[in-house]
Amino acid sequence: MRVKFGGEWVADSEDIVLLHEPGRYPVAYFPLDAVRPEALEALGRTTQHRDLGETTWFAVKAGERRVERAAWQFTGLPEYAAELKGRVAFAWRAMDAFYEENERILGHAADPYHRIDIRNTSRLLEVRSGGQLVARSTSPVVLYESGFAPRWYVPREDIQEECLTPVEGQTFCPYKGLASYYDIGDASRAAWSYRDAYEEVGRVSDLVSFEPDKVEVYIDGEQLSLEPGQRVIPHGIDRGLGADEVLSR
Repeated sequence: MRVKFGGEWVADSEDIVLLHEPGRYPVAYFPLDAVRPEALEALGRTTQHRDLGETTWFAVKAGERRVERAAWQFTGLPEYAAELKGRVAFAWRAMDAFYEENERILGHAADPYHRIDIRNTSRLLEVRSGGQLVARSTSPVVLYESGFAPRWYVPREDIQEECLTPVEGQTFCPYKGLASYYDIGDASRAAWSYRDAYEEVGRVSDLVSFEPDKVEVYIDGEQLSLEPGQRVIPHGIDRGLGADEVLSR
């Protein structure tokens, strides 16, 4: 894995450790000797991680760019987390790009244990908003993803397209691709679609899924509700980077 910042490579290593914390995306930690020394500027600031102890912060600089609190190191690790000793992580959104070999990684580091399974079904799916029928399908597709409730995707021919208002802004999933969003009446970003999903999950490409906490979604007459634990926080939020919460799809 490699990190580019300010148009320069600031880290490059085959010895990466991914840290998995509950409710957060995986974070890549690089050995210090794999990071250009001049790229890190100690800020003399520390915070306390509830499980991993003292955290020391760095600015990252290269070329004409400099970003404060863009990298951190755990300097008071408990024994059970000794694998992270002498390693540093970079704030994903603060860097220009992360790469695995020559391919750019978008969104966040991919979890090698993450699994997605997609199944066709003949169950009746209905979506309503404000008493109006938005979608009705007897051929939806259900996507099972590690750590998340099933997501139901509907073919566009089974949707009242006039109910969907495209909105600006996309999110990125390293497992499925770019997600586009739709308002439904007053319900903001109540539906989404991977218009051109990755080949590995191509069966949901251009299908539409609906938020059960924003519109009414029924499977065989039973209304769905948003399952707890469906939101994940990008790394860096509790470390003071101020990123917005991201809803995993």
